[in-house]
Amino acid sequence: MELSEIQKVWGLIKEPILAYGLQIIGAVITLIIGLWVIKRLLGFFEKTLQKRVVDPTLIPTLKGVFKILLYAALIMAIIKQVGIETSGLLAIFGAAGLAIGLSLQGSLSNFAGGILILTIKPFKAGDFVTINGESGTVHAVTIINTVLKTVDNKTIYLPNGAVASANITNFTEEDTRRWDKVFGIGYGDDFDKAKQIISDFLMADERVIKEPEPFIRVGNLGDSSVDITVRAWVKKEDYWPLNFDMIEKVKKEFDKQGISIPFPQRDVHVFNEK
Repeated sequence: MELSEIQKVWGLIKEPILAYGLQIIGAVITLIIGLWVIKRLLGFFEKTLQKRVVDPTLIPTLKGVFKILLYAALIMAIIKQVGIETSGLLAIFGAAGLAIGLSLQGSLSNFAGGILILTIKPFKAGDFVTINGESGTVHAVTIINTVLKTVDNKTIYLPNGAVASANITNFTEEDTRRWDKVFGIGYGDDFDKAKQIISDFLMADERVIKEPEPFIRVGNLGDSSVDITVRAWVKKEDYWPLNFDMIEKVKKEFDKQGISIPFPQRDVHVFNEK
């Protein structure tokens, strides 16, 4: 090829090469700088979350979402640097995001619920809770669901979307719990004696907190029994052991002292009509 022909070809491609070549170089520079900035921002974001004592389970998820947003911004910057119009792409991405969001509505609800639970912390692993009628010890809290272990060792998986909007009862969040029990005795039995038996057991038990003093009073006059309401404060870990021990002790002592524990009954009167 002669020099004149080379000069002619160069004249044809010179401007496009200079124009797009600079854009490509600019895009490469943007990519390199962008990756460096993203790495620094992710490190700073993680340290900030740790300083704010965010739940460790939540940090990788928040970091992943932040990372996706940063990379999306970098990609849009590179596309714009090359000279491609981004308004059309944004419309396409928006429509695709809407379609994906509608198809994954339940999963996104669980994801948002998981972030809310891990941020507000209405319970943590090891707490005994009741959620939507399901009771058990919190085994794990993931970004999608909450896992409960029941007292009979069943595993219950609750979606976080429902958990975040549910009524939650946390039985072990506080250090102490009030033990409430009702003991029924017959109308012909000695109430003062029954009250003294219960009081002696409570005061002798080291697990019972003595201040405030246990409450023992007649709470109701039932159809077939005088109901004695008993309230005492205990440490949360002593609640169930004390509950079963007190029921057994009171039952045995009532039997020994001749105090009856009545059960519902009905008297039937028969009239002989002639």
